[in-house]
Amino acid sequence: MKTQARQAVDKMFEVFAQQNIDAIVDAFSDDTVLIHHGTQIMPSAKFIGKEGARMFFEFNINALEVVYFNINEFVEAGNDKLFVFGNEHFISKQDQSEMKNRWVQIYTVKDGLITKMEEFASSAAPESYGGNAGGL
Repeated sequence: MKTQARQAVDKMFEVFAQQNIDAIVDAFSDDTVLIHHGTQIMPSAKFIGKEGARMFFEFNINALEVVYFNINEFVEAGNDKLFVFGNEHFISKQDQSEMKNRWVQIYTVKDGLITKMEEFASSAAPESYGGNAGGL
């Protein structure tokens, strides 16, 4: 059986795919905190409460065209914490610039609602190294 955190986040991703902003916001608690640590292209930002969640997702849905949004792995840590690994490709509706990111999102859930989402993303392409990478 899926943990409470996995159930809540699965539901949020489902309505995100449908671009249903009201249903997305309903997945978050009144005092939720969303933190995006930024990429080389997008700045870091912090959003608080349901209105903050609405601002975060309205921007993502209204300003960006999704080329792909992949959820690659879930790691459950207890009943209330979930780590999600993924990657995405967006095109700005304003200037047609493209953005590709790899990300990790960390969710905390209480009473079936997301109380915190923290995202660490990078738009930098990974460097390639041959042979022995110095024990890395």
